[in-house]
Amino acid sequence: MALKIKKGDTVKILAGDDKGKVSEVLSVDPKAKKVIVKDCKIAKKTIKPDQDKNPDGGFVNKEMPIDISNVAKVEGE
Repeated sequence: MALKIKKGDTVKILAGDDKGKVSEVLSVDPKAKKVIVKDCKIAKKTIKPDQDKNPDGGFVNKEMPIDISNVAKVEGE
């Protein structure tokens, strides 16, 4: 079955904490039937300290995958 949502499409979130938000699709995983939507389902991830980029470690905000059944493509935008 072909997915109707592609990278770059504008979608509306139908379920979860970000319900009602309209945003752009950053990536699609057709095998797992998940999408990553810009500024939706943000999780705070920890970064381990290393010698080069992050000597102190810290936190980074990252978009997490959303099931494709919880988004709907917005037409005309």
